[in-house]
Amino acid sequence: MRIRRILAAVFATAALAGLGLTGAATATATVGTVTPASVTPGECTDGGGTIDRSTAPLPTCRGGVHDGQTVD
Repeated sequence: MRIRRILAAVFATAALAGLGLTGAATATATVGTVTPASVTPGECTDGGGTIDRSTAPLPTCRGGVHDGQTVD
């Protein structure tokens, strides 16, 4: 996902510029609320997860960045 890569670059730049951990933690908490309800199979595996097809009605991403999100 392009947005996550951009945000990772922003956080890395901010850390190098001397931003405190409190500001980074607040920004990370805000980012967590914007995650999509579902991900593609490629996004799941690229994020370090595996696709669990035993869940009904939709498969679920297990592990990694997208843990618990449905896969469509």
